[in-house]
Amino acid sequence: MASGHGGTDLTSALAGTDGGPSLPKAPTGIRGLDEITGGGLPRGRSTLVTGGTGSGKTLLGLQFLVAGAREYGEPGVLVTFEESAGKMSANVASLGFDLDGLQRDGLLVVHAFRVDPAEIVESGEFDFEPLFALLDDTIERIGAKRVMLDTIEVLFGAFPSQAIVRAELSRLFRRLEDRAVTAIVTGEQGDNAHAFTRHGIEEYVSDCVIVLSHRMQEEISTRRLRIVKYRGSAHGTNEYPFLISGQGFVVLPITSVALDYGASEDRISTGVARLDHMLAGGLFRGSTVLVSGTAGTGKSTLGAHLVDAACARGERALLVLFEESPDQVIRNMRSVGLDLGRWAEAGLLRMWAARPTVFGLETHLAILARLIEEFGPAVAVLDGIASLIHGPSGPEVTSMLARQIDLLKGAGITAMATTLAHADETSTVGISSLVDTWLLLRNVESDGERDRLLYVLKSRGSAHSNQVREFVLTDHGVDLLDVYVGPAGVVTGSGRLVQEAQERDAELRRGEELMRRRRELRRGIVEAEARLAVLQDDLAAERAELERIEAREQRQAADTEAARSALAARRWADPASQGEGGLR
Repeated sequence: MASGHGGTDLTSALAGTDGGPSLPKAPTGIRGLDEITGGGLPRGRSTLVTGGTGSGKTLLGLQFLVAGAREYGEPGVLVTFEESAGKMSANVASLGFDLDGLQRDGLLVVHAFRVDPAEIVESGEFDFEPLFALLDDTIERIGAKRVMLDTIEVLFGAFPSQAIVRAELSRLFRRLEDRAVTAIVTGEQGDNAHAFTRHGIEEYVSDCVIVLSHRMQEEISTRRLRIVKYRGSAHGTNEYPFLISGQGFVVLPITSVALDYGASEDRISTGVARLDHMLAGGLFRGSTVLVSGTAGTGKSTLGAHLVDAACARGERALLVLFEESPDQVIRNMRSVGLDLGRWAEAGLLRMWAARPTVFGLETHLAILARLIEEFGPAVAVLDGIASLIHGPSGPEVTSMLARQIDLLKGAGITAMATTLAHADETSTVGISSLVDTWLLLRNVESDGERDRLLYVLKSRGSAHSNQVREFVLTDHGVDLLDVYVGPAGVVTGSGRLVQEAQERDAELRRGEELMRRRRELRRGIVEAEARLAVLQDDLAAERAELERIEAREQRQAADTEAARSALAARRWADPASQGEGGLR
């Protein structure tokens, strides 16, 4: 499925969607196998499925027949050389395969074909015409399109010559091909490392060869599938984990999920308001966040907040636990004010818990895929993924976690994974480059106590805070506080309280000093105003005195002028001639 942005999934890439001719294929109905084969097994040709005892050869072939009969309208024929038809039906009934019902409906015929190698050797006859006649009659009678032969070594185990074995195999496969049926032939794995089957011949005459293996590593069972050859078609060449579950045969391709999932612009809350603020509004919907930190830093509590916030919005949430039981988590989260039990009772929260060593890695992945398919969560939290590395090797764990992340992203699920961190702040599982957001929690020791800090190491496609926040667990959940930076660095916990008290004291002293200074200034202003009033009074008095003096002088000048005029008049002086120097 192409995304519209240039992405292509594995099935399309292998099926040859470039416009060229492609080999007709018969879908197996097995999840994952059709992806890595580019659509299924070669139609009208023979496929060899080989592996050791208990590797799942028979189940793969049976599921191929059942899917053809149920889903694709292609009746099938099963020929078993080791078990009876009734025993075969009983063995697969627990997996939901109703072979008896398919036989009643005429969609499947099961034959138990008995061959005694001793009789063949004694008589010297190597004629399998009875088998061919049986197949021809059954194929024609029900219109079969699919055939399974289980197990081929029983037929050829007594042949003295490999040339005869090869000739008979070629004749058998040609007979099936002439009938235009798609066949699966199962074979036992050979002892020789270079031979995929006991005789080392079957793989050469088959058009497709699938090898199954069942391994034990670190006391954990692991199953792997590999397509050795596929004539006329591209195919996945890796080893792919698979499992046998209640749903039958399930293949988990490592490269089956292409980088073509969407990228939403919507944001959802982490359940911690200040953390949302640090992340510019919360997490992008469908993104993945890694929370790493040492033991006791609050990683699980952050995951519980994300789950609680999702359920409060009416969305479904999935909580996968690798270290604690659901009841224990519910009890523990009550201590910080988070009641997850109510969401579980309301059907909004699904909790699944198992020790990592209980199942193989592929089983954990398959279980997650089944939970997602059945429950359809909008948010998922994988708590304690570091526990997975206690079993298989690191690369296998990293590969499985990468597939889990791809699975969650492909489904548009907002996911959070919690894991332990090393002292150098790196995570114990190598998936930090695959996640969109990485939160780091740290314990710091100061003044005889340990306090928590939170950092946002990265958040792709989003602005985010580069500040350190103190991470506090309270009765109402997680609270993020602004850290205090003193001469010795970041101050938290009791040191923070001391710092706050010191700052309050300093603020009080500054307030008192300001009040004292204010009083002094006010007193100075009052005194200055009083002095100013006195000066103003003195100034007014002096101005009045000056005005009186000037008025007196003006009066004296006027009196003098008047006296002079009067004297002149008495002397009969001529003012004009006086002005000109008087009479001669």
